[in-house]
This record gives sequence, structure tokens and C-alpha cells, in this order.
Amino acid sequence: MTDIQELLLSRIRDVADYPEPGVMFKDITPLLADPAAFTALTDALAQIAADTGATKVVGLEARGFILGAPVAVRAGLGFIPVRKAGKLPGATLRQAYDLEYGSAEIEVHAEDLTAGDRVLIVDDVLATGGTAAAAIHLIQRAGAEVSGLAVLMELGFLAGRTRLEAALDGAPLQALLQV
Repeated sequence: MTDIQELLLSRIRDVADYPEPGVMFKDITPLLADPAAFTALTDALAQIAADTGATKVVGLEARGFILGAPVAVRAGLGFIPVRKAGKLPGATLRQAYDLEYGSAEIEVHAEDLTAGDRVLIVDDVLATGGTAAAAIHLIQRAGAEVSGLAVLMELGFLAGRTRLEAALDGAPLQALLQV
């Protein structure tokens, strides 16, 4: 394990039975409260942005905003929020996706992504991959290219990586931590 992985893991708190019995929630708020850990995380994700040749960073609501915005600033790139449906004013592109029980929709401003953009998607956790897959399709529908997906943590037992391989079409999926 690398020094940054040890630092990040030491600042993530396990919360048992949240949001429901049997779930072990990974709380990143202690990491965000620690300036050294948050800076190390931001720097690592900004390096991934540079390595993938990204021209913009997309953050997925809501914790992807917290991570993606400082990554974009550090990397000198624009930041684009991908929001839950109905939260953005003006013309949007919308993408539906399935959840474990039901479905949801996300959207982006139609003019924020263009054909010349290479987009790094940033989020806190990769679980089943449903939201990330929807974001990939949304970015592609906007005419942009996905340069990669970067997450703080990947919950490998939920097989999100496998679900995303085809959609990523060779773009890297990088998780700083495997849980």
C-alpha cells in the first residue's frame, strides 16, 4: 500500500448500518476535513486528469462535486456538474438509468460539453456503476469524449468496473482505493 493510500484510508470512517441495517457506509467527511489528506486526494486526481489528456472535469452529484471542482482548479480545467434531473436551468441533456429499486435521471447543460472536449469523470465511490454509465452516455451524447473515470474508492464486490468496461471503450478507470 502506498503512503497516499494509507493516508486516505486512515481518514475514511466506517459507519455501520447506515443508511440501512447491514450496510457499512464509507464516510469521507473526515478526509475532507483534513487539509493534508484532501490536498493529497486532489493532487492525485488532478494528476489522473493530466495523464488522460482531459480538457474538462465532470463531477457527479453530490460528492463528485466536492472532489471534482478542486481537481479541475488544480488541473487548470473547466468543471461541469452532472446533476439530478430538474436541478439545472436552461437547455439540458438528460439520461435515465436503472437503480437497484427503480430508476433515476441525470442531466448536464447542453452547451457545457462540445465535440472537442475530453472529459474526466470524477466521483467518490464506484459501486454498481449505474450513475457512471449514465454519465458516460450523457457525455457521449453531448458529442464529447470520455478520457477516463477516476474515483476515490471502488467497491469491487459490486462489479461496477465490469459494467463500465464496454461504455468506457478503452478509457481508463482509476480507483485510488479498492474496498
